[in-house]
Amino acid sequence: MNLLHNPDAHSFASDNCSGIHPDILAALAAANGGHVGAYGNDPYTAHLQTLVKRHFGKQAEAFLVFNGTGANVLALQACLPRWGAVVCAETAHIHADESTAPQAVGGFKLWTVPAENGKLTPELIARHAHGYGFEHRAQPLAASITQSTELGTVYTPQEICAIGVFCRQHGMALHMDGARLANAAAALGVPLREITTDAGVDILSFGGTKNGLLFGECVVVLNPQKVSDGLGYLRKLNLQLASKMRFISAQFIVLLEGDLWREAAQQANMMAKRLSDGLQSIGGVELVYPAEANAVFAKLPQGAADKVRGHTDFYDWDEQGTSRFVCSFDTRCRHIDALLAAVRQAVGAV
Repeated sequence: MNLLHNPDAHSFASDNCSGIHPDILAALAAANGGHVGAYGNDPYTAHLQTLVKRHFGKQAEAFLVFNGTGANVLALQACLPRWGAVVCAETAHIHADESTAPQAVGGFKLWTVPAENGKLTPELIARHAHGYGFEHRAQPLAASITQSTELGTVYTPQEICAIGVFCRQHGMALHMDGARLANAAAALGVPLREITTDAGVDILSFGGTKNGLLFGECVVVLNPQKVSDGLGYLRKLNLQLASKMRFISAQFIVLLEGDLWREAAQQANMMAKRLSDGLQSIGGVELVYPAEANAVFAKLPQGAADKVRGHTDFYDWDEQGTSRFVCSFDTRCRHIDALLAAVRQAVGAV
């Protein structure tokens, strides 16, 4: 096959643009030999369950899926009756970036609230936690938070615990969209369990693709009492059951067996900090949100963003001119320095 891209190119549009971590790629090759059972009946998926219990508690159970949208919809569907609704931030991925999948596939309603820095609070959830027993209103029976948030901010363990207490008091399940959970845990310097199981999260969408995997996410049941025991059937119904599941499992094994999950996330976070510090030193550039994980949101002077786009890709976040720059496990100092040089040149030219 002919190489169809520049292997030296680096994008800040998303951590989805990165390649596969070399250790993950090696694991896929190692798992490839011979035949094993299909649909999760293989030794890799069995071993992954032991690792998930090690990180999240002995009650935890993993259900591997193909992608993040599938993980979020499946996780919430497993917590809700057909008349259930989910309270989430207006910026939540399930609301802003997953089309109509929550409604059309999941069959549940989203109650959204504006949230400063993308973070829900008990007070914000309370705006929709009412109308219980009123048959004309979708029942708010779950809350969904994102860690790290869509705006690059991070919930502290205490903030999640407070939300967990509120949800339990109101009979709501607490779901976490953890597409970048590793980045949040690395930023806080805590184990994965401290901001999930121990903080009162009932079900987790644990991301792998944004942290070096080829593909695959993991729905982790943290509190079986709040989750349907038919989750396995729902996974099949939602077209998320992989036949050759060993290749998803093998990737997560490498991520979780040692410290790769943390090391890869720390690298991305460190580069985002370098970028954030550098942008703050450039006159006319405004940071929009705190850069607490691996994403930096900034407003460049009018006309500068288009000039920077000639050097690298990034994401136009909103109509107010905010640009999002996301760092990945393979982002290095030279990539950040080249981006900063491009910004300085662009700002000086406008």
